[in-house]
Amino acid sequence: MKKTISSWDERSLQAVWHPCTQMKFHEGFAPVVIKEARGVKLFDEAGNSYIDAISSWWVNLFGHQNERIKQAVIEQLNQVEHVMLAGFSHKPVIELSERLSAKTNYQLGHAFYASDGASATEIALKMSVHYWRNKGFPHKHQFLALKNSYHGETMGALGVTDIDLFKQAYQDLIHIAPLLPVPYSHEAHEIEQCLAVAQTYLEEHHQQLSSMIVEPLVQAAAGMLFYPKQYLAGLSQLAKAYQVHLIVDEIAMGFGRTGSFFAYQQSTAQPDFICLSKGITGGFLPLSAVLTTEEVYQEFYSHDIAHGFLHSHSYTGNPLACRAALEVLNIFDEERVLQTNQSRLELLNQLVLPLVHHPRVNSWRQLGMIWVFSIDTQNPSFARECYQLGLRHHILIRPIGNQLYFMPPYTITDEEFIELVTGTLCVLNGVSG
Repeated sequence: MKKTISSWDERSLQAVWHPCTQMKFHEGFAPVVIKEARGVKLFDEAGNSYIDAISSWWVNLFGHQNERIKQAVIEQLNQVEHVMLAGFSHKPVIELSERLSAKTNYQLGHAFYASDGASATEIALKMSVHYWRNKGFPHKHQFLALKNSYHGETMGALGVTDIDLFKQAYQDLIHIAPLLPVPYSHEAHEIEQCLAVAQTYLEEHHQQLSSMIVEPLVQAAAGMLFYPKQYLAGLSQLAKAYQVHLIVDEIAMGFGRTGSFFAYQQSTAQPDFICLSKGITGGFLPLSAVLTTEEVYQEFYSHDIAHGFLHSHSYTGNPLACRAALEVLNIFDEERVLQTNQSRLELLNQLVLPLVHHPRVNSWRQLGMIWVFSIDTQNPSFARECYQLGLRHHILIRPIGNQLYFMPPYTITDEEFIELVTGTLCVLNGVSG
């Protein structure tokens, strides 16, 4: 491999404070400067290629430099690149809002926009509390979340996040939500026990609760933890029974990642809010959205400005991002993406078997276009060493703890998938215990 420390590597290390990173760890291993990206591969300054096994933090659905999305953005760039959404509107944001509503079977017909997932979380939490205030219940301002949850790293989002690494430095600034247990098996008694705990809490505290926020089916940042759809359905029923909003965080799992367009659609859950981001533009531009119901919307509709939802972002509903998102929806509909992904799973699950049978793999699980492997390791630096060793074998992987996962672009070919599995086998053979 031709990896060398270039001037660009050094400049990035000196000038850029990288996210979710202890910068000292980059001593002797500078961030990789990517010069070009095509399909599922990234190319650095030295010409090395890397299979993007995690869709560049779960955003790239249809490959880098996807021609359809790129041309749509160029076309929009020649019309209007940005206009403020307060007092103005534009065709891409109108059409996108209508088409996202259609994806919910028109159950959530109003879209509010921002630029990132944490902002979507903040919007949904604030909108829920404000709804109850407008309705005459100002005491309903507390939140409920799940154990092992992750909803972003802004102050409000950290309050409903259960990953200490992200929030421990800010404990004194955060209003921390109570956490409900999650069943990680399909055993009926475990699901019932967890729902019983939720019901007991709601019985005692629903008069103070504004909303319950959940990641549907998969808790991504906790290590791609799967839980059964029956639990999600049960939480939805309880939320309705006790008049607590259900916020479904589809930021990571929306847009087909779990096999359905939205993950919650695999259950009977009926959300009051859906948070969207990441794959919404196919990885081209920052965009997030919160979808909500007519009932919520009408509670803000008033002659009193204080009853309005007074939250804003300068780039809310940016036309370029909305046009990219529209083309993502076009690709889903015209290229039958969900059906194509489903038809490929039997073969792809066969192709991962060499990895499944590796002696260091304790267990594995798969849902939609997500594969997760639990690795037998006592090495506290396992994830970081895997990432570094992966680059030497031309793959981009970022395990979470001892959970090694694939979430590649849907366009990965069978041959590229074999390359990914082969490279990962080399990593597991080489990483220390």
